[in-house]
Amino acid sequence: MKKLFKISLTLVITAILVTGIIMPEIIMGTPASPAIGNWYQQFMPNLNNEPIKDIIFLDSLTGFAVTGDGLPNDSNYILKTINGGDNWVIKYRAYRDFYRIQFINQNTGFACGGFNSIGQGLFKTTNGGENWFNINAPGSIYFEDMSVLNEDTMWLVQSSGGDGGVFRTTDSGTSWQQQLNLGSQNPSKIYMYNARIGFVSSTAGLYKTTSSGINWFNASNDFSFSDLFFIDSLTGWKASGFIKKTTNGGLNWINQPIPQGGNILGSGAIRFMNNDNDTIWAVGESIIVPGNPSTRGLLFRTTDGGNTWKYQLPDTAIHITRYMFGRFINNRIGWAYSLSPVGIHTTNGGDTNFITSLRQISTSIPKVFKLYQNYPNPFNPKTNIKYSVKRQTSNVKLIVYDIQGKQKTELVNQKQTAGTYEVDFSGSNYSSGVYFYKLIVNSGKEVFTDTKQMVLIK
Repeated sequence: MKKLFKISLTLVITAILVTGIIMPEIIMGTPASPAIGNWYQQFMPNLNNEPIKDIIFLDSLTGFAVTGDGLPNDSNYILKTINGGDNWVIKYRAYRDFYRIQFINQNTGFACGGFNSIGQGLFKTTNGGENWFNINAPGSIYFEDMSVLNEDTMWLVQSSGGDGGVFRTTDSGTSWQQQLNLGSQNPSKIYMYNARIGFVSSTAGLYKTTSSGINWFNASNDFSFSDLFFIDSLTGWKASGFIKKTTNGGLNWINQPIPQGGNILGSGAIRFMNNDNDTIWAVGESIIVPGNPSTRGLLFRTTDGGNTWKYQLPDTAIHITRYMFGRFINNRIGWAYSLSPVGIHTTNGGDTNFITSLRQISTSIPKVFKLYQNYPNPFNPKTNIKYSVKRQTSNVKLIVYDIQGKQKTELVNQKQTAGTYEVDFSGSNYSSGVYFYKLIVNSGKEVFTDTKQMVLIK
């Protein structure tokens, strides 16, 4: 038996030496931490301080990540998981950067990045990421973003003023056409909603195509985006330091009321975690909290299409200072990762505790429960709602309804101590009209409810 094993091992080694096959690296990450809250921590293998640049998940088990640091002659990696991120395996290592990774099905995927002496910065796999090979790309030094429609048609962008711009192939990379060149304002991001409609992010504004990139026009002078997605040809969201929404195909953008200020640290690098009509997650911001480290990453979520955004601080035992990448494949299963090779995973929709842009404006114990009239009123598009809670540890809900009695959003749903609170409400995505807001307080000893009317005039 030992002799047979030696012969087999010799044959394998000989085959590798003769054929030049490079076996994939079987390097496993540290096993995932036991779940404490509804999020639990995950770890990748040692990546020699190379930062994560992109993460995708194809389903609840299969995911990919790439690294890139912008430095020449540093090894970077393509990684894969087949157990939901609990373990990661390095599948490809190269002296180049990788910036984006996309798959069009379970087997076929692409990764773009930097150029080196042995090939250009576009790679392809046809066996589910087990092996990667270089394919022809235009002569730019590196590609910062890409959008893949199918195996034949894809777009690459590069912000260099010399040889950058937008490039498209319709024959799997055999030939490329430069579709847009803005010189020193060349785009660094691209998003194609479908075969015809797409956007690129430039310091000159938001450029749009409705002709598969053959023609581009400056759709909006609004700021460029760090992330963008559309649910139909008219309705979409973009992140550019703030979160903004459009309902007319990107011609105009309205600020979304995400929690800001106070202990929340803005980074200007917000990214979305899923594409859904109403429920949207986002990452990219941090909050200052007691302890070491004093900065922890936040997750934002809306369940009403962006009218109300709340934030969540995952379990305090998880010391990740900022989440920069994430993905939800449905409303239960999701991941959020930092630039360093650590992240978190949930299979039940994350923690249940969400916080709005709620401010406790007084800790004095009120004599009565009270719901105040909103101010200003009438308003357009933002107003403030104030209320008082007289008992410690009360369950508080604050809900907004339209004139037909249909619930539009839930501004507050959490336990609160005694004091006076104020919360913002934005009607930017609502039509003019009469709305009602209702306060429900259950203190255990008594239940208080009150409803008031407010008027939105646009």
